[in-house]
Formats: sequence, C-alpha cells, structure tokens
Amino acid sequence: MTTTARTVLFHEIGGPEVLRVEETELPDPAPGEVLVKVEALGLNRAEAMLRAGTYFYQPTLPGSRNGYEAAGEVVAVGAGVTAFAPGDLVLAAANHHLSTHGVYADLVLLPETSVVPRPAGVDAVTAAAVWLTYTTAYGALIERAGTAAGDHVLITGASSGVGTAAIQVARRAGAIPIATTRTEAKRQALLDLGAEHVIVSEDEDVIKETRRLTDGRGAEIVLDAIGGSYFRELGAAAAADATMVSYGWLADGPIELPRNWPVTVHGYANFILTGNAEGRRRAAHYLGAGLTDGTLRPVIAEVYDGLDRMADAHRLMESNAHLGKIVVRP
Repeated sequence: MTTTARTVLFHEIGGPEVLRVEETELPDPAPGEVLVKVEALGLNRAEAMLRAGTYFYQPTLPGSRNGYEAAGEVVAVGAGVTAFAPGDLVLAAANHHLSTHGVYADLVLLPETSVVPRPAGVDAVTAAAVWLTYTTAYGALIERAGTAAGDHVLITGASSGVGTAAIQVARRAGAIPIATTRTEAKRQALLDLGAEHVIVSEDEDVIKETRRLTDGRGAEIVLDAIGGSYFRELGAAAAADATMVSYGWLADGPIELPRNWPVTVHGYANFILTGNAEGRRRAAHYLGAGLTDGTLRPVIAEVYDGLDRMADAHRLMESNAHLGKIVVRP
C-alpha cells in the first residue's frame, strides 16, 4: 500500500525559485522506519546551502529532498520499531542525509534512529524551532568547548537560530555571552535575549571591542558561524588557551586557522552528538530541562502557512533580516 505526500523537491541547483511542491508516493514503513505526519518545519541555513550547491555535500539530482527539522505525529511504524507508536508526538533528529530523507513535506518516512520524542507540553511550531539549533549550541558550547561559569563566550552571527540558542545556552551555564550582529537593528533584541554585550560589526571592531569588554584578556570561548579567513582573524579576540569552535562556513573559501597559540580549535558538526543514541538522550534531556525551567526560549522569526510558501521562507532566510527561526506549517 502506498500513501501520497506533498513534498518539496528541487531538480537543479539555484535560488529559492527551484523549490517545487510535488506529489510523491510513500510505501508503508519498512522495518526500522517511522511514518510521521508533519505539523511544522524549522528552517536552517544548511538547507539553503544545499539548494544553492554550497553545502559540504552536493544534493542528489534530480528530485532532491531538503529539510532537517520537523515536528509531527507518528502515523505508522515498521517491524521492529519499539520506541515509537502511532499517536506519539516526535521531532526529526536532524541526523539524516538531506537529499534522501529531507523533511520538507506533509508526510515523511524516517529511520527510527532519526526520530526523537517531542518535549512534553511544547506546541508544534515551538518544537520545530528547538532541536537542531539548541542541540548544536549545547553540543558545541557545553560538550565540546566545556563552557563554564564566568567564561566570556563570543558568538558570531548571533541573530541566527543557533546564535540565539547559543546566547541562552551560555547563560544557562553561567557564562557571559558577547553577541555580534551586522547591523544596529538587532542590538536590543539580542540584549533582551540575554546577551551581556552586543557588538555591531558594521560600526564596531569586533576584535577591539571583545578585548575591551574582557579587560584585555579576550574571550575564553569563541563560537563562529562565519568561517573563512574571518575565523583566523577572530583568534585575536580569543584569550590565551581559549577554545574556538567553528560550526559554519558562511564566508567564501577554506576556513583558516588562527596563529595565536596556545588555542584549542574544534570543527564542530552536530552529527557527533545526534548520530548516536546516547548523544540524542543527553541532548533531549538538556533541551527538555531548559524548556521546562524557562532558561531556553526559542525565538520564532516568522511562521509561513503552506508548503507553497517554502520559497518565500528561503528568501527571508537568505535576506538575513530575521531574528531567530523561520517555521513553515505544511
């Protein structure tokens, strides 16, 4: 028996206009698979990069799927699936290959290992905005960098989904978030989110300001979304023996290493956390606890209704005019 799903596909590299909603046929769940009715989709920069051909792997064309993050309800499960049952509220664990298992659809088939329980009491739109951004911030800052109370944490691209999450994750650890943003327009919103300081890179020198704000020492932790030669430049804002984490590559060219030794550098990919059951368990516990005690409060920039609005959602994401997560309800 097959089920018809409305799915966003693209058949060529290009801008948001290449995204098309098409009807696809889904078989019954195979052993180890879960069929999920999607209620909300959270967008991520990686998906725009895949569509444009600039992600760390290329899409499988024609007919590439897309999308890491979804909140929904289990409709059916395949043989051998014991962790989930029809009616369970779940999230996509964002540990799948985008072209083959992308979740931009109203129904998706996912491996059981690519599904996690939805945090209790969280609505679909909020749930679609939390998993990937907060687990990335948690995995990079807490598990990888070992952020501790009193650390100054320099967060570049702080108005993004991961950036806004990182401000709250740093605060939850007792650290001092220093956020960077390109324009003055987002300064107050980032302060309201919990940033101790905001550096507007259009008007202020990020290196000099970080040094000034840390009494000349520099930041103990640097979380960078930009990469390229900028990552090397950020070394001058890092304290002696700092930990620098590169998780994004918005800039052109290879990521260049700083030379202000001693410094520890990590290239962070979230699969190291979400690619195994124990990592997913730790991440889910952290996320659930933070949502419950109010220290983690996802920022929703815009909600679009209908898969036909996916191209518009991608245009907003690429405009960099938003603060927080963009969500699409199928």
